[in-house]
Amino acid sequence: MLTQTELDAFQNKLLDRRVQIEKNLTGTTLELDQMRLQELNDEGDFAAAVVETVVDSAILVQQRKELNEIELALDKIKKGIFGICEMCEEPIGYKRLEVKNFARFCITCREINEKEQH
Repeated sequence: MLTQTELDAFQNKLLDRRVQIEKNLTGTTLELDQMRLQELNDEGDFAAAVVETVVDSAILVQQRKELNEIELALDKIKKGIFGICEMCEEPIGYKRLEVKNFARFCITCREINEKEQH
């Protein structure tokens, strides 16, 4: 089980990351809106803008997913179930949580889950 100090540290990391993602999402959305308002002078500008928009959109989707995972992890901290695997209900290793603060599965169950999704 995680100590209260460890839980507090994970909560702070999750909160900091949430703030960063929210800033990124706001900034990227503003950039995309500004770009849509700009006049694109030629097909090269337009093509470059489209590629950039696709990349930015993919990043936005990924960051929204991460934000959802963070919200879920913060909720688990409140409920006292943070760091418990959703499949086997065993504790998720501390090192795994260090690498991925919002991990929902232990390593073994993560591999099983990924195989099932493919």
